[in-house]
Amino acid sequence: MKQSKFTVYHTLMLMMLFLVGCSTQIANENQLKSTSKLILTSAAGAKQDIQENVKFKAGSSSGVVISIFPDQVKQTIDGIGTSFTESSAFVLAHLDPEKRHKVMERVYGASGANFSLTRTHIGACDFSVEGKYSYADKPNDKTLSSFSIAPDLAGFDPATYPGVKDSKYDLLPMIQEALAIKSTQEDKELRIVGSAWTAPSWMKENEDWYTSGSPENNWQGTGGTLKPEYVSTYSNYLLKYLDAYKSEGVDVWGLTPVNEPHGNNGQWESMNFSPETQNEFIKKYLGPGLAQSDYSDTKVMIFDQNRDGIEEWTDVIFADEETAPHIYGIAVHWYESTNKVYEDVFDRVKAKYPDFSIVHTEGCIDDLGRPAPDDCTDPAGRTEENWFKNDAFWWNPTASDWAYAVSWAGEHADDHPLYTPVHRYARNIIVSLDHWVTGWIDWNIVLDQYGGPNHVGNYCGAPIMIDTEAGDVYYTPVYDVLSQFSRTIRPGDKAVQTSKSIPGLNPDDLHACATVNDRDLLSVQLLNTSKALITYKLQINAQYAEVTIPANSVQTVQVQL
Repeated sequence: MKQSKFTVYHTLMLMMLFLVGCSTQIANENQLKSTSKLILTSAAGAKQDIQENVKFKAGSSSGVVISIFPDQVKQTIDGIGTSFTESSAFVLAHLDPEKRHKVMERVYGASGANFSLTRTHIGACDFSVEGKYSYADKPNDKTLSSFSIAPDLAGFDPATYPGVKDSKYDLLPMIQEALAIKSTQEDKELRIVGSAWTAPSWMKENEDWYTSGSPENNWQGTGGTLKPEYVSTYSNYLLKYLDAYKSEGVDVWGLTPVNEPHGNNGQWESMNFSPETQNEFIKKYLGPGLAQSDYSDTKVMIFDQNRDGIEEWTDVIFADEETAPHIYGIAVHWYESTNKVYEDVFDRVKAKYPDFSIVHTEGCIDDLGRPAPDDCTDPAGRTEENWFKNDAFWWNPTASDWAYAVSWAGEHADDHPLYTPVHRYARNIIVSLDHWVTGWIDWNIVLDQYGGPNHVGNYCGAPIMIDTEAGDVYYTPVYDVLSQFSRTIRPGDKAVQTSKSIPGLNPDDLHACATVNDRDLLSVQLLNTSKALITYKLQINAQYAEVTIPANSVQTVQVQL
């Protein structure tokens, strides 16, 4: 039967509408409808608070823009976390076990910070209660027959340390408690990096834990260097540590041959390596020793000191074809500057050595808990009682680093201006992750009301501060920031490319990085260091959302791609 013109026209229109509808449906399926979650920590009092979600629009944005490119995948994330130290264990031992466990749940539990990347010291460090010990203190014991990790299990006698409520609690039980918490969770990831501050004193040429600066040595203190006859013994010492910890149910994920090989001028336990001597140590002893043991997967990281100096070390060790197969990456600290992140250095190293990781293994707020030097004005709240319990202290732009800024820095004083503790943490983590760093570890998770204990007076801040006399537990804003990052950036996530355009703002006003997980959940981390609210456009491919970030705040924006 012959169709009318009207019937043909009607049929064609229906077909076109159907095709348009299908096209619209496909477009809508790929369109970002709204953010999944906005989380905020701020100087105004927000502590991982949930903000109202915002909707996305099609098109390109202008003005202040944070652009995210989910398809431009960069490094794989190792995790975010803090460190186990004897000092932290000692402070926690002052709490009733039930109260202590609640603190540990807040740190390692799925409903808490859920930290995934951690660090601990091998033998004594400055944050040991009394210091000056190793796991093999018998002199000239080349076979390490005396090796024992008993110091990590000894506990603290209340007769010697009044106020201790759990005499059996110590460094290793602290780690075991964290692992026990993790074992009950679906996400059980807890990666531990072990770092030695020094070899046993008898293995070193100075035959001491450290040699302090004095008029006799022209104020050139030192940690000393390994005696040639004990280089292989020290390698075996580290392997025995891995064995001993494994026997206690603790697998050590990563290892650095020594903390801060440039030394600390003999202020506390230390040992010196040069790039060349550490290269030889790994190439001839530690690397082959690990490869022939049950710990061939252990992640060996070189250096373990301030990030500005890493090229000198990578050009020696990463470039050595014999050493390179034994190396996972380079460990870095942040102490060289309180304001610089050295992202340009990270970019150069990654471009030159793309197969190696960069892991931040230590950072803290230095020199807290005591009055400022006589030659500078004490900032508000610095010496008042219970400074550590005051949120405003941690958001105070003049709260920190008095000793370094005034007494130590000298010609480098510009690198150590006074700063806001929360800003320093958030800026460093965000910029680091945006420039190839795979993991970020804070120093002590818990300290007392003085920023210790510390057997050499090297006090600092911690995410959690506990008044050991009153039993009060205080979660600082730094804890909230680290927790916010840890909960939204997990091991195995991928960093993705970002860019920012912030006309009219100071370059330091707004920072951002982004990661994506295997469920296509994008997490964007932002820091507003300014004193004013900032409205910005979050641009993801061809869509954007208008978002506000309050003054002095850290924000996480999660988007389901």
